[in-house]
Order: sequence, then C-alpha cells, then structure tokens
Amino acid sequence: MEHLRIFLAGDSSVTSRPLSMAPMTGWGQVLQVFVQDAEVVNAARAGASSRSFAERGRLDWILENIAPGDLLLVSFGLIDMKPGDGRFTVPFGDYQWYLRKYVLGARERGAHPVLVTSHERRVFDDHGNIRRPLGLYPAAMRELAAAMSVPLVDLNEWSVNWWRQAGAEGTKQLFLYMEPGENPNYPEGIADNTHLRGHGAVECARFVAGELSLRGVLAPHYFRNLDAAVPETAIEFLDDDVFERLTKSRVAGRPVPDAMSGALL
Repeated sequence: MEHLRIFLAGDSSVTSRPLSMAPMTGWGQVLQVFVQDAEVVNAARAGASSRSFAERGRLDWILENIAPGDLLLVSFGLIDMKPGDGRFTVPFGDYQWYLRKYVLGARERGAHPVLVTSHERRVFDDHGNIRRPLGLYPAAMRELAAAMSVPLVDLNEWSVNWWRQAGAEGTKQLFLYMEPGENPNYPEGIADNTHLRGHGAVECARFVAGELSLRGVLAPHYFRNLDAAVPETAIEFLDDDVFERLTKSRVAGRPVPDAMSGALL
C-alpha cells in the first residue's frame, strides 16, 4: 500500500501553532489524532487567504509534492473577507476563482480535493443570538463544490449550531479566552473571537474526520478515535524555532519535509 498523505491548505483556523502561542490551536494541528495509516501535512498558514496562499507560492509547494491518491483539504474564508494586503476576495468572484485553482491543481496530479468551509467566529448580539460575520463565503464554497462535484465538509454550519447551543458564555471555553495571569503566553489575558483553544479545535477536527469517513472520501480503516475522548494534553506544539523553519520552507521550490515534520506542522 502506498503512503497516503492528507495536505491541508488554509488559514489561521487550520494551521498548527508553536509552543509560544499555546493553547491557541488550529483544527489541522490535531487532525492526525483521528487519522491512521496516513500522514497529515499541515501547510496552512496564519493570515493567509485563498488569494495570498496561492500568490505567495504555498499552493505551488503543495502541488509540487502531492501525489496521486493523496487528499488536499482546502479551507479559506476568515482572511478572504479582510480588505488590504492583497488578501481580500469577493465571495462569488475571485474567491471561487482561486478555490478552483486548488481543485484543478489537485485533480491534475491525480489527488483528491475536498473543500472545508471555515468555522464561524464567536460573535453574539446583545440578545445572545449568534451572528454570522463570514457572510457569503461559506455559501460561495458550497456552490463551487456542487458545480465541480467536489466533496464538501460544512464545518461552518456545524460550528454555528455548536456555538448557538453553547451560548455566549459557553463558547468562551472553546475560543482563546483567558484572564490576566492565567497563562504565561498571554500574561495580560486575551479575548479572541476567531481562534480556538484545545477542546474547540479537537472537536472541529473530529467533525472533519468524521465527515471524510461518512462520505467515503477515505476508507474506514484510515480513521481512529472518532468516538473517543481526547484530552487537551494530547495536543502537540512545535518548538518555536522548528515551527519557524518549517513554516518558511512551505513555499515552491523547497524539499519535502521528513515524515515527523510533515505530520505536525
């Protein structure tokens, strides 16, 4: 059996985090917990949009290294909505155009693309109702997935339902909310409505893996722990210098990292 790899292209909601940013965790950082007999290569980059990830050579790096039978999971939207710095895209315009590049690039190399809508931000109104600041980006991805017959994992819709059930206070246990002095990495405390901590990232990764299994994207033997409790202590963080080196290497023209590096970043 050939060695299967699952490449991840995405933004800060997907990327792995260094030890200095713990417990901030991307769901791609813990996807390996739910996968076996396959290597997760997390090439997602904080601050990336579908446009900037492609234009700065990170998609090319994936396409240089991906092989027939591999998967490419693509998840953008949180940064695409931000103006400036060459990152903004229009949902039913260049956002779909860039997503098409990922899909066609994977297919041209015999790999299998999967589109994953971004989890929603934690935004509630004064009455405790969940807001949906991602707007039309998830809908645009759904439309493209249907038009191109690409498997879709609708993490956005699933997360909205979870955030709604947890409520304004309960979701603080899922996102990076900390009091001053609670964690040395955030001595002044933090109230982050975009980035997840361990439990939130684990459950998002579990949902993604579960959908890949349910939809038959990969055979059942590739998955594990789908119904098991996963403690936050199981989450691995790279040393900052290793993280920095691997992050900088994930551009076109660089060699494939070793298996351990690929699985963790």
